[in-house]
Amino acid sequence: MTLADMAQDATVAEEDVLRANLYDLLSALLANPPQRVLIDRVADLEGDDGDLGRAVKALARVARATTEQAAEREFSRLFIGVARGELLPYASYYMTGFLNEKPLALLRNDMTRLGIERAPNVFEPEDNIASLCEMMAGLILGRFAEAPVGLSAQKDFFSAHIAPWAGHFFADLEAAKGSVFYAPVGAIGRAFIEIEREAFRMGA
Repeated sequence: MTLADMAQDATVAEEDVLRANLYDLLSALLANPPQRVLIDRVADLEGDDGDLGRAVKALARVARATTEQAAEREFSRLFIGVARGELLPYASYYMTGFLNEKPLALLRNDMTRLGIERAPNVFEPEDNIASLCEMMAGLILGRFAEAPVGLSAQKDFFSAHIAPWAGHFFADLEAAKGSVFYAPVGAIGRAFIEIEREAFRMGA
């Protein structure tokens, strides 16, 4: 199975569907401890010999040896902990050193402008990495409006809310003491953010 097999949308270009699939995958892995069905899905992924492809293959290899219980324990160590997890996956924290700061307020303004509503059962600040990846996928596929937003609007959102910090977060996740299953997730995120950054720069 490749990322192209995970979802299809006839109204969106194939390369953009692939981008959205990867954002959705990162969101699913980072929002909650992965259940067995997601671990099995990841275990079937294939990658090429580029940096991103090698990271995808590494994640698939680790997933094949990971139990749902082990993934849940690792997720808890990394993101929850007793007082706090090893990592704080929030834009405000990475950009200011504190939670619930100006980056979150700016994100909420853009969410309102773009028609993105916070889910009623979500209580975390909206600037966590899982939510931001979900938002990027939604913008690409048109989940928040009648049609997908253009590349210019995607670039604006990415540049404001993801580019300044997500690469650092994913590098920290890759190197975190508690990362086993999540180390290749970090490698995927780090490589993908750099690909997105360069693609938006070239398209400017």
